[in-house]
Amino acid sequence: MIPNQWYVVASSNEVGITPVGLTRFGEKIVLYRTSSRFLVCLSDQCCHRGAMLSLGKVCNGDQIQCPFHGLEYDPSGKCTVIPANGRSAPVPSNFKVKSWPVYEAHGFIWVWYGSGLPMPDIPEFFDDIPEGARYATVIDHWKTHYSRVIENQLDCVHLPFVHRTTIGRGNRTLVNGPAVEWVSDHKFFMYVYNEVDQGQKPKKPNEVPVPSPTGYKIEFLYPNLWENRISDKVRVVAAFVPVDNENTRLYLRFYQAFARIPVLGNLVAAAAMPFNIYVAHQDRRVVQTEQPKVSALKIGENLFRGDYPILEYRRRRQELQDKGRG
Repeated sequence: MIPNQWYVVASSNEVGITPVGLTRFGEKIVLYRTSSRFLVCLSDQCCHRGAMLSLGKVCNGDQIQCPFHGLEYDPSGKCTVIPANGRSAPVPSNFKVKSWPVYEAHGFIWVWYGSGLPMPDIPEFFDDIPEGARYATVIDHWKTHYSRVIENQLDCVHLPFVHRTTIGRGNRTLVNGPAVEWVSDHKFFMYVYNEVDQGQKPKKPNEVPVPSPTGYKIEFLYPNLWENRISDKVRVVAAFVPVDNENTRLYLRFYQAFARIPVLGNLVAAAAMPFNIYVAHQDRRVVQTEQPKVSALKIGENLFRGDYPILEYRRRRQELQDKGRG
């Protein structure tokens, strides 16, 4: 994990008044909404006997009650009531659980994975999605680390082999570039120029146009968001949600802005998802076999020039990890 980052952990529609238990970052967390719809994220373990708070209920508007002995916790994680001692009895200060900063926007829920107050105080999202675009979402489970799933989406070399029947048709095995354009210290664009191998020498990253004259590009936003800008009116967005070192939940979205009427637009977006998930499963079959499961800058792999975006991702990820730990 990269410390001190906002991570997308779920879709907004997955969490209501009823507490929801999740495993994220290898830790058990519970999400719930207060009566005013405010989102709360706590450690999913009562400080008394270790029962899961997610099996409890929301009470008094904003508190979560342990299902085992009725202890109540406020949104800060402080225990406010121990029923066995009497509701008016003071609660010792050590009766508390960890509270996670949480943010909600664009139909996603972010959790701050780090120490201290979040910096920045709100997470960034893609700023080029057409206003009014309708989208559909599919959630898919991958049995590997989230870094491997991310790298798959930055890999243009595999397209004619893994996706030869779908998005890799055309046998464009020769890789020009690929080019990487850093636009901030936590976001870069990637440009792909694959073509059929007719004996020509592939162009280097500094020999291909940046930006692409077609407008096509891939965006990556640390720590776990990716966007494929297919056209002015079509986007594919992915959130690579870390469960633990061997499991990832892929939140895959298709945005379209050519059918904007709400009901029709939603149906059009949903109709595109079977194909998108089919393509993702072509990847998943192979990516789940990669070893080691957790990617890093130096893991004994032999990379070549077509892996340039992956190398850039690893390099910056290592820098952010070192910064967060230091």
